[in-house]
Amino acid sequence: MTNPTLFLIDTFSLLFQVFHAIPSMTSPKGLPSNAVFGFTRDLFHILESQRPTHWLCAMDSPGPGTREVLYPKYKANRTEMPEDLRPQIEMVQQVMEGFGIPKLRCDGWEADDVIATLTRQAVERGFDVRIVTNDKDARQLLGPHVQIFNVRKNTWLNEADLKADWGVRPDQVIDFQSLVGDSADNVPGVPLVGPKKATALLEQFGSLDEVLLNADKVAGDKLKSNLKEFAELARLSRTLVTLNQHLDLNIDWDTLQVGRVDVAKLVTLFQEYGFRHFIDEARSLPSEFKLAITDDSATTSQQARLFFEPAHCCEIVETETQLAVFIEQLRAQREFCLDVIASSPNPTQANIFALTFAWESHKSWFIPVADSTPLPLEEAGQRPGEGSSQQRAPRRQQSLFEDEATASIESTPSPAPPISTPRVLLTLKPILESADVRISNHELKVDLLLLNRAGIHVTGLGVDPMVASYLLEAGARGHELGALAEKYLQKELPPFDLVLFADQPRLAEWAAERADAAWQLSRQLADKLHREGLWDLYWNLERPLIGVLAEMETAGIRVDVAELRRQSTEIALRLTELVAEIHLIAGHEFNIDSPKQLAKVLFEELRLPVMKKTKTGPSTDQDVLEKLALEHPLPAKIIEHRQLSKLKGTYLDSLPELVNPQTGKIHARFNQVVAATGRLSSSDPNIQNIPIRTIEGHRVRRAFIPSEPSWRFVCADYSQIELRILAHFCGDPVLCEAFAKGTDIHTAVACEIFNVRPEVVSSEQRRIAKAVNFGVLYGQSAFGLSEALHIDQNDATLFIDQYFAKYAAVDQYITQTLAEVARTGFATTILGRRRAISGIRPERKQQLNLSERTAINTVIQGSAADLIKQAMLRVHDQLGKTRHPGRLLLQIHDELVFETPTDEVESLAALVREEMTTAMSLRVPLAVDVSVGDNWQAIESL
Repeated sequence: MTNPTLFLIDTFSLLFQVFHAIPSMTSPKGLPSNAVFGFTRDLFHILESQRPTHWLCAMDSPGPGTREVLYPKYKANRTEMPEDLRPQIEMVQQVMEGFGIPKLRCDGWEADDVIATLTRQAVERGFDVRIVTNDKDARQLLGPHVQIFNVRKNTWLNEADLKADWGVRPDQVIDFQSLVGDSADNVPGVPLVGPKKATALLEQFGSLDEVLLNADKVAGDKLKSNLKEFAELARLSRTLVTLNQHLDLNIDWDTLQVGRVDVAKLVTLFQEYGFRHFIDEARSLPSEFKLAITDDSATTSQQARLFFEPAHCCEIVETETQLAVFIEQLRAQREFCLDVIASSPNPTQANIFALTFAWESHKSWFIPVADSTPLPLEEAGQRPGEGSSQQRAPRRQQSLFEDEATASIESTPSPAPPISTPRVLLTLKPILESADVRISNHELKVDLLLLNRAGIHVTGLGVDPMVASYLLEAGARGHELGALAEKYLQKELPPFDLVLFADQPRLAEWAAERADAAWQLSRQLADKLHREGLWDLYWNLERPLIGVLAEMETAGIRVDVAELRRQSTEIALRLTELVAEIHLIAGHEFNIDSPKQLAKVLFEELRLPVMKKTKTGPSTDQDVLEKLALEHPLPAKIIEHRQLSKLKGTYLDSLPELVNPQTGKIHARFNQVVAATGRLSSSDPNIQNIPIRTIEGHRVRRAFIPSEPSWRFVCADYSQIELRILAHFCGDPVLCEAFAKGTDIHTAVACEIFNVRPEVVSSEQRRIAKAVNFGVLYGQSAFGLSEALHIDQNDATLFIDQYFAKYAAVDQYITQTLAEVARTGFATTILGRRRAISGIRPERKQQLNLSERTAINTVIQGSAADLIKQAMLRVHDQLGKTRHPGRLLLQIHDELVFETPTDEVESLAALVREEMTTAMSLRVPLAVDVSVGDNWQAIESL
C-alpha cells in the first residue's frame, strides 16, 4: 500500500519564479497577470502529472518576522515587490480557492517554517512529502519520505542528490549554510568559506560547533582567523537558517485532501483573467479532483474551442519520405520563415526541439527533432571543450488547445521510422547556410544562436518583424510577436508557456500559428519600412547586425570565478568595517539599509540640514548624501557602504551564477530593440553597466579574461565621439579645427571660455570645460551645471553664455534641430533612424524642457549608435575576409572589446583602427584609442 502524498507549495517562491520567467501579460481589464498565469499552469501540472492526495499553499506572514527582530539586516538587501506583482497576489489567492487548496500562514514566521512544521507532522502521520520550492533552506528537511520538487525544471531533489551537490547530509545542511551564508537572504556566514570549503570542514569535523571549536586545526591562517573572528556570526547564521518545525498550527488534515476543484469558479476566473486555454483543461480534470460543473462553464468552454479553431494547415514532417518531399519544396524557395523551437528558454544552452517553416500564408511545415543533441563540435565550429550537454526537451501532456477533432493537421501515419536528428540537420544545413536564401522570423537572433549550437551558420538573413517594428516605432513597447500579430494581423496568438505540456499535434499547431504570423508580418512590415523610408537602415545596418550580435553572444566572455569570489570576500570584510565605523560615528547601532532609521540619525540626531523631502519623510538618496558629505563624515561612509553593497550583490556575487557551466563563460545578451536612441543594451548580465568610476568597481573587470591563456584582449574606444558628431552636424569652425588638429577638445574649450593659452589651462578649468561641453550638448541648465560642479549658479550661467558666444554654430544647430523636430514630429539620426517626439515649444528657450533635451540627445547619441554599429559590421566583415582569428566579444557603447592570440595583437589593432576610423565620413576625423591587456582591467594603450 502506497503512502498518501502531501505537496507543500512555497507560494511566494513559486510566484516570484513565474513572475520573472514569463513575459508581461495583462488581463482584459488591464491588470498584470503573468504570475497568475504561471502559477495556475503549475497547479494544473502538479495536479495532473503528480496526482497528490493532499496539498497546501504556505504563505509568508506580513511585516517583520522573528528573524528580522533577531537580525535587522535579514533580507534587508531584497528589493521591494515589483509593482506589477502586487495586484496579482489577490488574484492568485482566488485561483487557490478555485482549486480548493488550503492556504496557511503563521504570524511572525515564514512559509518555510510552516512547511517545516507540516513536513515533520506529515511524516509522523505516514505521509510522503513533496516540497515545491526553489528555496535551498528546505534542503534541511530532506529525508526518506521527503523530497523537493522543482516544478520549473520538473526535477526532484533527494538525499542522494543533496550529497552529490553539496557533499553533506540533510542534518548538516544548517551547519553548511551557517558557514557559507546566503546572499539572497543576507545571511552573513563566515568570510572565505565557500561551498567547497564548508563541505570539507564538515567532512573533517562533522558539525559547525566542532569546526569552531577546532579552528586552530584548519589549514590557512586567514581561514583560521575568520573562523575565530566570525564565530558569533556563524552561530547567528545558524539561528537564521534553522527552520522552525514546531509551530502551533492547529490544522484539520482532512481539509488538505485533493478533490475540491470548483470548476465553475475557475471558469469565471479564467474568463476574467483572459486565460481561455485553461477553461478546457479545468473541465477535463478527472472527476475525483473536482466539484460539479455548471452549464455556464460548458458554454464558455465551447466558445474557447471555437475561438482557437485553426485557420491554417500544418504538415508534420516525420519520415524520410516526408522529409525528401519537404526538402524539394524548400529548395525552390528564396525566402522563407524559420522558427526554431528550443528545449529551454536560454538559447546559449538550449538545444533544438523542432523546426517550423512557412513561405506562404496560412500554411506551415513542422519538423520534430526528437534527439536534440548538437552536431559534432568540428561541424559546429566550436573548439574542443566547448561542447554542450543534452537538454531536456519540452514535456508532453494533455493538450491545452482545441479538441483533436478540430485540429487541421495533415499528418499521414507511416510505418517508416522517424528521422534522426543528425539526418534532419545535416540535410537542412546546406540550404540554411546558403547565401542565396533569405530567412526571416521574429527575434531572428535567437534562431541563429540555436542553429549556431547545432553547427548551422546562417548568413542569408531576411526580415525580423521585431527589429522592423522597433525601427518604425522606436521607444514604443509591444514589439513581441503576439502584440504585432494583434496589431497588424488582427490575430491572437496563444503564449509559449501553454505548450510546455502539450502533445506533438498541438505543439505543431501552435508552432505553425507562430511561423505563419511571423511570415505574414515580415511581408507587411517590409512594405511599411519601404513606405516610411527606413528600409535601407534596416537592410544595410540592423539586419546584418543581428548576425554579428548572435556571434558575440555565442562566443561569450570567460570569467575568473575565483577572482570574483576573492573580491567579494574583500568587499564583505570592508562592509563589516564600514558598519562598525558608521555605528561608531552615529554613537549607536542602527539599520543602515533602512531609510527611515538613517534619516533619524542624519536629521534628528546629527541635525544635518534636510535637502529635500519625499512622501515618507526626508530624502536620503545619493544626491542628498553627496551634499551632506561636505558637512559631515557619516554620509560619505553611507555612500561607500551603498556602493560596495550594490557592487557585491549585483556583480561579484551574481556574475558567477551566470557562468555557463558548459563553456565557463558569460553569454550576455545584446538587445537591439530596447533603447529608443538606437544604442544597444545588454542583459543577463548588464555588462555595459559594470561600474568603473570607483577603484573597487573598476577592479571587477579584472575577472574578465581571454578564452585561451595565450590570448589577449584588444579594446578599441572612439574618442569623444558625441562631441565629434556635434561638430559634424553644426560645422562650427572652431570646434572642427580643434578636432582636425588633434587638440584635446576640453582644453580647447577651456581656452575659449577662460580666454587663456593651452599651456596655462589648469586641471580645474579643464574639468569645468568638460562639464560644459557635455552639459550644453544635452541641454543642461545653469542650475544643473552648478550642482554638478559645486559652483555658484551665476558662475555656471556665465560659463554657458561664454560657451555659446565662442561656439555660435552650436547654439544655432540646437535651435534648427528643435525646429525640425517640431515640424516633422521626429528626431532623426545621421543614418535616418527616427524617434517620435512631441512637446517641442514654438520658440526655443534658454532652458530646454524634457522633450527638447530628448530630441537633441536622440540625434547626437543615436548618430553615435549608428556609427558604432556601422563600425561593428565593417570590422566583422574584414575579420571574415582576412580569416583573422580575432573575435568581437563585447560592445560597451563607444567601445568594442576583442580577443585574439598574442602574436596577432598588432594586426588586429591595425585592422580595427582602420575600419573604425573610416566607418563614416564626417567633417571631423574619427579617432580611436586602442588598448591591450591580459584581462579587461589591465589594459594599456597600444
